[in-house]
Amino acid sequence: MRILFIHQNFPGQYVHIVQRLAQIGNHQLVALGINELDRNRPLPEQLNYFRYRLDRGNTPGVHPLVMETETKMIRAEGCARAAHQLKAKGFEPDVILAHPGWGEPLFLRTIWPNSPLLCYQEFFYNEHGFDSNFDPEFQEERSWKAQAKLIMKNAYLHVTLEQASWNVSPTHFQASSFPEHWRKRISVVHDGVDTKRAAPNPNPESLILPDGTELKPGQPIVTFVNRRLEPYRGCHTFLRALPALQEQCPDARIVIVGETKGVSYGAACPDGEWKDQFLAEIEGRYDPSRVHFTGTLPYTQFIPLLQLSACHVYLTYPFVMSWSLLEAMACGCAVVGSATAPVQEVIRHGSNGLLVDFFSPADLAAAVTETLQNRDQARAFGEAARRTVQRTYDLDLCVTRQLGLLDLVASGSINA
Repeated sequence: MRILFIHQNFPGQYVHIVQRLAQIGNHQLVALGINELDRNRPLPEQLNYFRYRLDRGNTPGVHPLVMETETKMIRAEGCARAAHQLKAKGFEPDVILAHPGWGEPLFLRTIWPNSPLLCYQEFFYNEHGFDSNFDPEFQEERSWKAQAKLIMKNAYLHVTLEQASWNVSPTHFQASSFPEHWRKRISVVHDGVDTKRAAPNPNPESLILPDGTELKPGQPIVTFVNRRLEPYRGCHTFLRALPALQEQCPDARIVIVGETKGVSYGAACPDGEWKDQFLAEIEGRYDPSRVHFTGTLPYTQFIPLLQLSACHVYLTYPFVMSWSLLEAMACGCAVVGSATAPVQEVIRHGSNGLLVDFFSPADLAAAVTETLQNRDQARAFGEAARRTVQRTYDLDLCVTRQLGLLDLVASGSINA
């Protein structure tokens, strides 16, 4: 088949699919993206990658409610222009796989009206029941303007859903965010976790953190991982839990992975950085010498850290679930997670982990303490957590399902 991939930061979620298709052979693989290829991601030589450019920026003075929509139109135009150039060279894809998050695939069907389009749908914004209006401490008071902003954030998604032949979403929770009439056109298949690489290590080696601290096997190590420290991922609850946690477990090493500046989701801290704001709240009530901020860790250090972890904490608004949770589970970590829908899809309280109130530092500290002190229970949770990932999220299994869905869409056997 001739397969076209569209992703602003290619390969993104398509890295494993591309690798498997290249191994199978007999496919022409073409990709469009806006950024340079990340040479740290292994990609097959037979892949042809083309970058598209943007000819303009946002219009000065454009209405704030349409700025994001205009941005996506600009990207969609650039992508369509590059697609038209591919068509002029004789390229006709048998199927197009596109991530619509930045607007790129909006006009592809005008270039190739007969090519099936399979879209990767991450999230649809809702006024109630999801991330919006979830955390009253940091989210703006709901008003008609806030609701209008959500409507406009979803505007391009409606158009993309109309254009798509079919859609795929990585989790049932994420698929549930879409309006009911669109859910019938969404298959749920996760991207997959490499459970051979993310796996328990019965004899882990010591690990030296960036600050020079040596972590040793058997230590009470608590891990907390975010792309960036922000309320969306519960950094406020976690940091506020430190005094109680250290009082109950004074020997614990707290290792916090992720950037400490800026945000990936939600509003930026109005005064400095979120990390500094929450640490200032607990100043004098915790031991900073046993709290280690590593920044971003390379995968070659990240997995060994999880293999040493005695308790992994994962908190999130009702929003997209991070891969790090599944990787921690695959490594056999005993997880303490927030009792929010994305986490509840994979963690069953008392079976393969513990769940706590997202907003309760006291409950979080108590659950982490229980995990550190009851090692038999922690070991059982970790083993059950790994089985959960192997059963549903194993990379080979998920890629096989992804390719099966691709074949169905390409053949027209499944079509909206």
